[in-house]
Amino acid sequence: MEFKDFTVAQIRVARPTDKFEEVIKFYEKGVGLPRLTDFSHHDGYSGVIYGLPGTSYHLEFTKHVNGSPCPAPTEDNLLVLYIPSKEQLTKIAERLFEMGYPEVEPENAYWEEKGITIEDPDGWRIVLMNTNGI
Repeated sequence: MEFKDFTVAQIRVARPTDKFEEVIKFYEKGVGLPRLTDFSHHDGYSGVIYGLPGTSYHLEFTKHVNGSPCPAPTEDNLLVLYIPSKEQLTKIAERLFEMGYPEVEPENAYWEEKGITIEDPDGWRIVLMNTNGI
């Protein structure tokens, strides 16, 4: 099936959290994602938006004044970051380990071959995946 009239300018994945400051530290200081913008008090919501280097893909984390629980649904719901440089991948992983976020065993063994799986403060998993050889 072809979609000739379908155009997307960018993609944003948005997720609420009750651990807003911890999530910010994890993705900004740990993973190293650049903050594009943030907002506060928009109909009770505050949030931060990260860009993925060199792309039009964004991650948004929000909190609401009345709470924003968002438990991870399963161990196989993943945010996979494909990183070409093994050295950069190792540096990010070591920074997260030092911050108290250890590697966890992925549910799907595929991610173990070239990746490192780590849970963020909410229990959502990211995979730092090396793209060499892919």
